[in-house]
Amino acid sequence: MKTDIEIARETPLKNINEICTSIGIDTEQIYNYGKHIAKVPLDLIDQKKVDKSNLILVTAITPTKSGNGKTTVSISLALGLNKIGKNAIVALREPSLGPCFGMKGGAAGGGYSQVLPMENINLHFTGDFHAITSAHNMITALLDNYLFQNKGKCSNLKEVKWKRVIDVNDRSLRNIVSGLGTTADGTPTQTGFDITPASEIMAIVCFATSLDDLRYRIENITLGFTYDDKTFTVKDLGVAGAIVVLLKDALMPNIVQTTEHTPAFIHGGPFANIAHGCNSVIATKMAMSHSEYTITEAGFGADLGAEKFFNIKCRRAKLQPKVTVLIATAPALKMHGGVNEKEIKEPNLKGIEKGLENLDKHIDNLQAYGQTVIVTLNRFYTDTDQEVELIRTHCAKIGVGFAVNDGFAKGGDGGIELATLVTDTIKNNPSKPLIHTYEVNDTIKTKIKKVAEYTYGADNVTYTNIAERKIKQIDTLGLSHYPICIAKTQYSFSDNAKAYGVAKDFELKVRDVIINSGAEMIVVVMGEIMRMPGLPKVPNAINIDIVDGVIEGLS
Repeated sequence: MKTDIEIARETPLKNINEICTSIGIDTEQIYNYGKHIAKVPLDLIDQKKVDKSNLILVTAITPTKSGNGKTTVSISLALGLNKIGKNAIVALREPSLGPCFGMKGGAAGGGYSQVLPMENINLHFTGDFHAITSAHNMITALLDNYLFQNKGKCSNLKEVKWKRVIDVNDRSLRNIVSGLGTTADGTPTQTGFDITPASEIMAIVCFATSLDDLRYRIENITLGFTYDDKTFTVKDLGVAGAIVVLLKDALMPNIVQTTEHTPAFIHGGPFANIAHGCNSVIATKMAMSHSEYTITEAGFGADLGAEKFFNIKCRRAKLQPKVTVLIATAPALKMHGGVNEKEIKEPNLKGIEKGLENLDKHIDNLQAYGQTVIVTLNRFYTDTDQEVELIRTHCAKIGVGFAVNDGFAKGGDGGIELATLVTDTIKNNPSKPLIHTYEVNDTIKTKIKKVAEYTYGADNVTYTNIAERKIKQIDTLGLSHYPICIAKTQYSFSDNAKAYGVAKDFELKVRDVIINSGAEMIVVVMGEIMRMPGLPKVPNAINIDIVDGVIEGLS
């Protein structure tokens, strides 16, 4: 079997100008990054066309280390829709170097359902991640300089909340002391790093709708608190214009192509376990401006990515998905059914039957948003016909549409069954108007309680003293109307990563609460989740090399 990178390398690419022309984008307006990548200006978004386009969300059951393949299925659905004569575009997130060199090895789809050129997309792409990293750390450097220059003055800060970021998995940077050395080297400060996908700048780029909106959000970032308990922002620092300059190109969405030359917009890259897990509003609306059907995905399981997609992104951008596709895989269902990880590729009908509890919980959650749900089985070569039929029969029994997706092995042909079901469902049984889990005027604790109980199934929520203090601070600042963005393990409905299936009789502990006043959301950190991941025992960097000028190991 060929590897992803071999398939990508053998696929002839069209010039990106030809791809843009195919969807009505004037090539004189785009900004080329070589022959196969371009950025598209924001003024090509047409709200009237956005309102007419059919938005499709792709999400998944609770993930396992075997993977669910959201990106692969999203791409193959777009390919399948085009195969049956529809005009479809996929809108995805950008990969992070952290997972690429850590555990995953790449995030551009797989097999014959990829976005290309995959090496560029998985590595530095158009530099968006670097721009976001630089902008975030530029603020940190300017803030440190402000503190150094105003040492001992009343204009100094009592409390600093802004750290640094880097797009590398590095557990040693979670907690550090900066400014060691002589007095000329700064003031010793306990601080740390988050990974770039968790940066508030990343969220701001994903939510901003224009350069003016970007500036407004950057200005509102809370950097710390003064001695009279007032917020100190980037606007107070006086450097918002400089940060916007660093981000002006990164705000434009990137256009590439799939293995079958379907246009794809790739922009923004927040993780769903520690951030909001969705690509940019701009990229989604750009795709909707140029397609009849737009497919987008929300990271990890539906309890994380889809929850934030509906409660944050759709609420803010006034988006109404017509249908939600929920991905399941036989190996993941077996693992949720109690099968040992080493045996999930072996036939096991009982394991799948037990694991269907996890699938059903996600279906119930999605239907509570008013969504019409379609289940698709992302087929693995180890799946037996009996296992496939068991899942199909179960979905028929509970009245949920089902289709097999074989896009990994067959590209667009493998996505036709799902594409046909999606178009029929949108025509005959589209989703109802979106129902949110909580109201914007609910208290922060009420929002957390509703998500914890309704979405995760928790019995109770507890708070550390730090979290309690910060929630009171949020109330005092008048920021309780912001939506919440829960940071929690992706491997379970609970905060215990090993509680597979559907966790029961558990409580969730809120460890910390972080104000993202520029992104206009409150990050709620639960359990032991870290916003700076570590590397596994054998990182994928071991496999990455360049041989005779050709990159290997990105698959």
